[in-house]
Amino acid sequence: MSIKRLNNHPIKSGYPISNQVLICIIKHCTSNLNSRWIFKSGLLFVVTSGLLFTTFPAWCGPPFVTDDPEPVEYQHHEMYIASEQTSTQSGKVVTPMVEYNYGALPDLQLSITVPYVFNSPVGQIGQQGLGDLVLGAKYRFLQDTDSHPMMAVYPTVVTPNGNANKGLGNGGTQIFLPVWIQKTWGDWQSYGGGGYWINRAPDATNHWYFGWELQRKISERITIGGEIFHETEQLPADTSSTGFSLGGIYSLDQHNRLLLSVGRGLTDISMQNRFTSYIAYGLSW
Repeated sequence: MSIKRLNNHPIKSGYPISNQVLICIIKHCTSNLNSRWIFKSGLLFVVTSGLLFTTFPAWCGPPFVTDDPEPVEYQHHEMYIASEQTSTQSGKVVTPMVEYNYGALPDLQLSITVPYVFNSPVGQIGQQGLGDLVLGAKYRFLQDTDSHPMMAVYPTVVTPNGNANKGLGNGGTQIFLPVWIQKTWGDWQSYGGGGYWINRAPDATNHWYFGWELQRKISERITIGGEIFHETEQLPADTSSTGFSLGGIYSLDQHNRLLLSVGRGLTDISMQNRFTSYIAYGLSW
């Protein structure tokens, strides 16, 4: 999960930066694009001729903001090392993070994301430190069949560990209550949904998030896709925001992959999101 999805951004501080960055780095399709690409570039050497005839699984979720309903398999693990950057008129936030997902029960995934935030506001001293911790539990209650799509709930809690006065955290506990839907046909896959954010930070308002993604597997190793997402107002004087991302996943083998996405806002671009990028390395076992 990318922290972007978890709304892990300060909304009250002297460093006003976009409210749309970081949480979901986890899943199969996009959540595997963390800064691990940089951290583990040596993995490229592991792609030997013996892997050329291997069939790779379909990954979904990160590197996109919108999540998918597919949990990690029972007693399996996923780990992502990622980095996300968001630039606005007010400055830039770079957030390296580590995410870990575990298939605790059939159809149940437990997740934790630990971010470290570098906040660089325009005309002010930059700040850095631990960001808000993200804890989640994804439960799939419906499988993808010919008659209906896959569906899951994914309640998430974002704890206020980051210093909001330095622009490193939200300043209050947040709870996200989404429902995600997914359908696959041939080399195509689409997923999306939405949910309600409960935000306990001072002066913050509860709000809604909606997003949808479409992707296609163009080879045994490469999947590309795009998404569009929308959030309602997060502050009393705030405006709603809409944005998009384009990205892809490159499977090194059945257990290792690289993820990348880039995007920007479609409304109030200078204040909300001039440019966002996400890069990650994903490992499953």
